[in-house]
Amino acid sequence: MSKEELEKQYSPSRWVVRRGAEEAMRTYSQIGKEATNRARATRRSLLDVPYGDGEGEKLDIYFPEAACEALPFFMFIHGGYWQTGSKDESAYMVDSLTAQGVAMVIVGYDIAPKGTLDRMVDQVTRSTMFVQKRYPCNEGIYLCGHSAGAHLASWMLLVNWTERGVTPNFKGFFLVSGVYDLEPVVYTSVNDPLHMTPEDAQRNSPQWYLETTVTRPADPACPVLVIVGQHDSPEFHLQSREFYQTLCRGGWRASFEELHDVDHFEIVWKLTQRDYVLTQIILKTIFQEF
Repeated sequence: MSKEELEKQYSPSRWVVRRGAEEAMRTYSQIGKEATNRARATRRSLLDVPYGDGEGEKLDIYFPEAACEALPFFMFIHGGYWQTGSKDESAYMVDSLTAQGVAMVIVGYDIAPKGTLDRMVDQVTRSTMFVQKRYPCNEGIYLCGHSAGAHLASWMLLVNWTERGVTPNFKGFFLVSGVYDLEPVVYTSVNDPLHMTPEDAQRNSPQWYLETTVTRPADPACPVLVIVGQHDSPEFHLQSREFYQTLCRGGWRASFEELHDVDHFEIVWKLTQRDYVLTQIILKTIFQEF
């Protein structure tokens, strides 16, 4: 594939169908900010909770009205190609989940150029450990990531939790429009602030790790949903499909969903809607309504 075609394939804004690229990204950011402001104004919360010593190592926790520690916890890892976005504009699902008795955690991490991919993976790992330690009576941790966040969330399947001394009570993963093989990204403008070498990309690619390492799920019953939007680029479809297939070969309880008539940005901001298909998939998975 030529450099020009790679650039197009890994530029999600070029594939939107209802807006121009700039308007799509602006809408995505605006809806995230509005949802976050609304959640902070109306929901019981703990904001900017440190899970580490770094300036960016903070998370926000939103609670349902009923005070209880034995709750399901839904953790969200924002996207932005590891270089934009923040927890302060990512509370899309707070209203829908807390209304159903689910606590929601929005994770912050150091984006590039301050943060390296190795550091981001470690930060998401430690944020997950923090939630498990702080709420040991949880009724399950459900991890969701979008785009770059799906890449970071997918790594939580592969962490050696025994070495970490904490085993999170994972009950479900939702990997939305993710990138799991970083090698093609090295040759696009996405890599400008990341400065990934091919070796960096390989080391941080869960797809490569799964294909070359004997890895088995800690809990084979834990569902892993690999999700992509109909209007994501062909490369995003290929990345999701191949990662799903690799998970299946490795013994994970994986499933694949292509969501109808949504692009890379709509697939997430529609999570503000309680009747949206992905919102319903998430709620049914948490409450096992199959």
